[in-house]
Amino acid sequence: MSFPRDRLRRLRGSETLRRMVAETKLSRDDLLLPLFIVEGSGIREPIASMPGVCRFSVDQIVDEAKRVADLGVPGIMLFGIPSSKDARGSGADQADGIVQRAVSAIKAGVGDLCVITDVCLCEYTDHGHCGLVEGEEVLNDPSVERLALTALSHARAGADMVAPSDMMDGRVAAIRSTLDEHDFENLPILSYAAKYASAFYGPFRDAAESTPQFGDRRGYQMDPANRREAMRELVADFDEGADILMVKPALAYLDIVADAKETFDVPIAAYHVSGEYSMIHAAAEKGWIDGDRAMMEAMISIKRAGADMILTYAAADLAARLES
Repeated sequence: MSFPRDRLRRLRGSETLRRMVAETKLSRDDLLLPLFIVEGSGIREPIASMPGVCRFSVDQIVDEAKRVADLGVPGIMLFGIPSSKDARGSGADQADGIVQRAVSAIKAGVGDLCVITDVCLCEYTDHGHCGLVEGEEVLNDPSVERLALTALSHARAGADMVAPSDMMDGRVAAIRSTLDEHDFENLPILSYAAKYASAFYGPFRDAAESTPQFGDRRGYQMDPANRREAMRELVADFDEGADILMVKPALAYLDIVADAKETFDVPIAAYHVSGEYSMIHAAAEKGWIDGDRAMMEAMISIKRAGADMILTYAAADLAARLES
């Protein structure tokens, strides 16, 4: 009986061998943790649709940041939920706004943790859209002006990086110009460059209280059917000065992550979004899958596709399980 010369199973026979020949390695340094901040004090409020995720008041967010840093997670992304909202998102760029105070507190208490701020208006507007509106139209250029001022306020508060997520045209260039004009030329921009109008954002909108009050976001976020258009978005943000390019969501768009990695010589980020995270937890709670293994497998797939950093709500749990 003839046997094959190449037996690929030879290097799968033990855990040690499998680790030695693994092509893709996930480390704590690959992970970023999103955190939600609310007004008040002493608040650590679980989010029902996102198991293991909480909203924190500013005093509590510092303790959480310390815990995250001690686990070896290098950075966090902050999302603010103000106590009051209006049509222009006035709270977004206030010097004493919710994110601005959280940034200052975290940098004072956990100085070596990279603090990244989400730059968008959806959490701050009473209509829930990512920009200013006229009637039911989301206006591009006036929104960009507000976003640039918001990014500047985050920089002044001490943010290590700003991350525009709105998908308005030209916002990276406007933010870069505004930061440079105010002596923040060394502050990097992580751009949500290819952000799709996805059904996987549902739990986040509950967490951030940012569901649109009319229409939806398909007029400015990308159509899930489009791959070539994603490259145009990535190129535009790269040309406008983005230092890191992000694809959102991650798992449903691994082809876009791979395209970005192959094309650009800047770090590529991917956002493992709330729906992708919560589905794994929901199936695990039903006993249908091994939740820990499934979450790790999801992260490996994102890294294998080419992501240099992964924004995920599982970052702290994963960091506790990773060796380095």
